[in-house]
Amino acid sequence: METEIVIKPQKGWIPVNFRELWAYRELLFFLSWRDIKVKYKQTTLGVAWAILQPFLTMIVFSVLFGTFAKMPSDGIPYPIFVYAGLLPWNYFSSSLSSSGNSLVASSNLITKVYFPRLIIPASAALSSLLDFLIASVILIGMMFFYNYSPNLSGIFLIPSLVLLTFMIAVGCGLWLSALNVEYRDFQYVIPFLVQIWMFVTPVIYPVTLVPQKYQWLLALNPMGGIIEAFRSATLGHQPVNWYLLGISAGVAITIFASGLLYFRKVERSFADVI
Repeated sequence: METEIVIKPQKGWIPVNFRELWAYRELLFFLSWRDIKVKYKQTTLGVAWAILQPFLTMIVFSVLFGTFAKMPSDGIPYPIFVYAGLLPWNYFSSSLSSSGNSLVASSNLITKVYFPRLIIPASAALSSLLDFLIASVILIGMMFFYNYSPNLSGIFLIPSLVLLTFMIAVGCGLWLSALNVEYRDFQYVIPFLVQIWMFVTPVIYPVTLVPQKYQWLLALNPMGGIIEAFRSATLGHQPVNWYLLGISAGVAITIFASGLLYFRKVERSFADVI
């Protein structure tokens, strides 16, 4: 008598299996490395684009907003002010764009073999970390040029801020990538969302431009408090605003947790509809 085994997907909210994710950690590394190689394959300048893009953007913003618009910059030179904001922002926007489109881009892989689908958006966000590290060299050079340096607490805070940025990008990426599988309209929503999001984030302007009693509204945008704290941590020109950072960190954790839950709920249908 033959035994018939029927495999059915779980119903309702499916918890995240962290033990399974750990077992597939090597796949996470190889997918991240694949994304890096594909990004710079057959490019003349290669990883130099990771420096050129934020550097040229900094120059344009410095001329337009620093020289012509006279945008305030908390008493520090506008070029280093805006670059210290662009550095975490570019990491976030690149990670969000990559992770938001990652499932559709990996449709052939999803339909052929099983592995934790969470790895795909996570690897897309992780691959952008290399660009962030390379572009940080310019910020370090500017800090020497303008004579700014972080204090000891700022040095220890920076990795936590990068981790929070990663969590926001992955959390939003989980939402958008899952929705993009079902509704391909989101491939057009993602670049528009990133563009609008930048202008409601204190990248080109300081938080102090907003009256103090309303600054907490900027922190509801999780990148708002993180970028402000990143400037303070790296440049050491003012104390870290822990109140705004706390609000942004809470929102970041909420986005990440909700993204995990939603992604796990709908991922069982990815292979059928992608």
